[in-house]
Amino acid sequence: MNIEDKLVVVTGAGSGIGRALAQRFSANGARHVVCTDLDADSALETAALIGEKATGEGLDVSDEAAIESLVQRLESKQGGVDIFVSNAGYALGGGLNLPTEKWRQMMEVHTWAHLTAARAVIPGMIERGGGYLLSTASAAGLLTQIDSAPYAVSKHAAVALAEWLAINYKDRGIGVSVLCPQAVRTNILGKPVAKDAKRKTNSNQAAQDGILEPEGVADDCIAAIIDERFLVLPHKEVAKYFANKASDYERWLKGMRRFRERLRQSSKE
Repeated sequence: MNIEDKLVVVTGAGSGIGRALAQRFSANGARHVVCTDLDADSALETAALIGEKATGEGLDVSDEAAIESLVQRLESKQGGVDIFVSNAGYALGGGLNLPTEKWRQMMEVHTWAHLTAARAVIPGMIERGGGYLLSTASAAGLLTQIDSAPYAVSKHAAVALAEWLAINYKDRGIGVSVLCPQAVRTNILGKPVAKDAKRKTNSNQAAQDGILEPEGVADDCIAAIIDERFLVLPHKEVAKYFANKASDYERWLKGMRRFRERLRQSSKE
């Protein structure tokens, strides 16, 4: 996929991976980058950092009509979306104790928003000869998230949707990549984690293999889009963990239970 002269939409562009992606798309020759975020001011800040090749606006990705309206507006005024990045996300701990509404909200942001975007942009992309979808999931979508059941479930669903789209639309010119990192230095980590934090004392599951900077993750995504590669794994260890899970599920589950206990002990230190 050639990024030059493309119109790109990035959700969750107000900070972190989304902001870094928006900047990288522009640096790689995108014609225009539409930076969206639930916090409109942060989206405008990202656009200002890029300059005249970007605009910013507020967008609640859980609002299906809002995504559809954005895409329709870009279809009529700017010729249509070439690359849509579904990146918005948030963290929430808990499991069976959480009310169904909390689970539903996370599914809306992490899965249904990706579905809505695909429904909105794919027909126009096909008419114009092709396009690209990048979905931000998580290593939790391939493995799990011990301290958050709805996060793990919604990210698994995001990966599954991306897989289905990649299978069914590749021959119609639609490229698909899914980003599955572990810990990245963004707001989703919650409390700040020092750059030199040691693995053995870190109780954050995702941070055990190090915390990456969003700019490096964005570079990996750009490379994957150019190469039209499906799985983006900034933490290379995830490929090994995923293979271990597939080759011996029972052993993997036992290992994750032991890992859970280590994390609990670390949190008490």
